[in-house]
Amino acid sequence: MNIQVLLSKKISQAMILAGIPTGCAPQIRQSNKFQFGDYQVNGMMTIAKKLSQQAPRQLAEQVIQHLELDGIASKIEIAGPGFINIFLDRNWLATQVKWALSQPRLGVTVVESQTIVVDYSAPNVAKEMHVGHLRSTIIGDATVRALEFLGHKVIRANHIGDWGTQFGMLIAYLEKQQDEYHETITLAVLENFYRKAKYLYDQNIEFAERARTYVVKLQSGDEYCRTMWEKMVDITINQNQQIYDRLNVTLTRKDVMGESFYNDMLPGIVADLRAKGLAVTNEGATVVFLEEFQNKEGRSMGVIIQKKNGGYLYTTTDIACAKYRYEKLHANRVLYYIDSRQHQHFQQVLTIVRKAGYVPESVPLEHHAFGMMLGKDGHPFKTRSGDTIKLADLLDEAHDRALTLVREKNPKMSEAELQQLAEVIGISALKYSDLSKNRTTDYIFDWNKMLSFEGNTAPYIQYAYTRMLSIFRKAGDGIDDINGPLTITEENEAQLATRLLQFEEIITQVACVGTPHVMCSYLYDLACLFSSFYEHCPIIRAEDVATRQSRLQLVLLTAKTLKQGMDILGLKTIEYM
Repeated sequence: MNIQVLLSKKISQAMILAGIPTGCAPQIRQSNKFQFGDYQVNGMMTIAKKLSQQAPRQLAEQVIQHLELDGIASKIEIAGPGFINIFLDRNWLATQVKWALSQPRLGVTVVESQTIVVDYSAPNVAKEMHVGHLRSTIIGDATVRALEFLGHKVIRANHIGDWGTQFGMLIAYLEKQQDEYHETITLAVLENFYRKAKYLYDQNIEFAERARTYVVKLQSGDEYCRTMWEKMVDITINQNQQIYDRLNVTLTRKDVMGESFYNDMLPGIVADLRAKGLAVTNEGATVVFLEEFQNKEGRSMGVIIQKKNGGYLYTTTDIACAKYRYEKLHANRVLYYIDSRQHQHFQQVLTIVRKAGYVPESVPLEHHAFGMMLGKDGHPFKTRSGDTIKLADLLDEAHDRALTLVREKNPKMSEAELQQLAEVIGISALKYSDLSKNRTTDYIFDWNKMLSFEGNTAPYIQYAYTRMLSIFRKAGDGIDDINGPLTITEENEAQLATRLLQFEEIITQVACVGTPHVMCSYLYDLACLFSSFYEHCPIIRAEDVATRQSRLQLVLLTAKTLKQGMDILGLKTIEYM
């Protein structure tokens, strides 16, 4: 059930009957304040200005005369210069809530399926994941879950950095250490090896030459180099998977499509761009000059796709990547979760891809950029010593801080239960704190706020869910025993019911523009409305059995909606807190 779509169709029909040309959008949205109705039509001012024939309020009156909302709206009024306020009928709300409760998907419509590729997470091989990978990973995963829930075929693409000069350095260093059999090496040790290899590469000419030789051998398929490289990739992927599992992220090894995956395509890409006149030789390198981008001198910016020594760049790989996703994966849409600092790079890649005809304009290539996680000093979030924070360490701290809280609140709980509860609450709090912020903005990281049981936090939502379950336990009614007519007579019931029925609108918005914070705001709103409903509308001690059963049904749909919404965000609910 998408009320916004339903009302938009009805209003569009009324606009046509009122003589408004087709193509004029009604601009309907959820009202911000209950006194202005449940939905508000804002388009009359824009349409009146466009038509230049009559005042917006007169235009709104004509639309209302043709608006057929019998049985759906209890009242329609015009406010201000031409806003149309729509108040939903309570009997209609009750019918829709009852129907949603009977549906396995809570009444959410399955859409016409598209194949959508989502590029997210993308850590580097031989390096531990750090806080900089958190946003891409969890925002991308929430979008994936929303898309799949709506019925799309989603291909997860974990575009890991597994190719390049650094692997020649590492292979040379491991050989120098005579440590070919390094199955027990952890990712932290491997990253330390990389730092030492980089130092040698910069200081030792002989070592640097050997490293460059190994890069060529690796790219040529040398068995020894390939074996060493595969071991490094395995170590990285295995340890990263532990992070994904703790984060309750749906990425697995089968979703890995690293830079090396496209290596064989790169010579053909360069040759084709040359043949099409898009790429030229400039100072020995192969360059695409883009008039859409200007350098400091005001001239077309040159984008290198092959260095003079024959090496390829990230741009070349990203061009091949887009081409592959359209031609081989048959993507109808491709989403990239890359931080905002990469915007120009992405736009250059997209421009080359479009000019070369690798992906038609009908297939969106969307950069869903995101801001940075900042410390309280307003700078990128780091340790006190200025080092980058490892993601595993951040998750451990979330667990430990949550453990302190749950131990204080549950002194009689067993240690095993406390540990499990702390893991769910801590990780959920960390994720929710990030997901609840607008994707496009930077935000200040704050442990105290994210673990609070007040305000827009995961603990608050989780606690609200446990309260709903406790109502059923106190009532003694099994979920299967909750039935009978559902009636809505009180304002608090109507407000809660209306918000419950807006669930599909919220999921659709998350899936469309990749903004999980919209879902977070919705769940917080729902929890607050439930609290008000619980306070003003007796449930267990209702005046009669019919009212009790009706309100228990509202509680049940609220609990189911909260749980489903949390699941779309990749967060877990708990039964006791």
